[in-house]
Amino acid sequence: MKTVLIVDDDVTLRTALVHYLENRGYSVLCAGTGIDGLTLFNQKHPDVVVSDVMMPKMDGLEFCRQLRSTRSGQLTPFIFLSSRGALDDRVEGHQKGADDYLVKPFDPRELVAKIEVHLERSRRIHAELVQLLQQASSMPAAVESATEPKATIEPAPLPLTPAEERVFWEVIQGLTNKQIGERLFISHRMVQTHLSNILSKLSLENRAQLTRYAFENGYKPPANP
Repeated sequence: MKTVLIVDDDVTLRTALVHYLENRGYSVLCAGTGIDGLTLFNQKHPDVVVSDVMMPKMDGLEFCRQLRSTRSGQLTPFIFLSSRGALDDRVEGHQKGADDYLVKPFDPRELVAKIEVHLERSRRIHAELVQLLQQASSMPAAVESATEPKATIEPAPLPLTPAEERVFWEVIQGLTNKQIGERLFISHRMVQTHLSNILSKLSLENRAQLTRYAFENGYKPPANP
């Protein structure tokens, strides 16, 4: 189950979006200011962010700028919602780091379409990263004796529980929480719980970092999972 973070000071709109998105299978987090949005993002690491522009304390533009300045927020899809639909406003939103800009009032079906497009793009980027790392890990060393056998160095044991380790191997192969849940016969929420524990124990922030960590440290998934 993908998680959407909604950041908007309009309680009525937030409530409507939560209802609409949850009915379409999304998990939804809510914040009323950019400050609260940053806190929730750092705690929960949602898959996509949808934010208003005009908000108290910290507006959406500053929220987007600060989120993009963090390592974990650089690649997270970010969509602005705003009643300010002039060209200059849309350009400024993109310049601050937004991937998309939707003008209020809008049809929620269009928002869902944009969310799905950006999530699919993120999935393809992650899959491509996995493939590149797999290719890099299988390449022979630049200088290697053709006659001497290679020393096999086993990676260090993972500091994970057996259940977390099973999720670890599935994640680094690029599977979604839904796919992992179906393969391991556990709920999506349990998959996310295990994944959060894995990231915490390995001092990582997101799936992309976990994949890179695995291949840089010699943790290769089985050839036939």
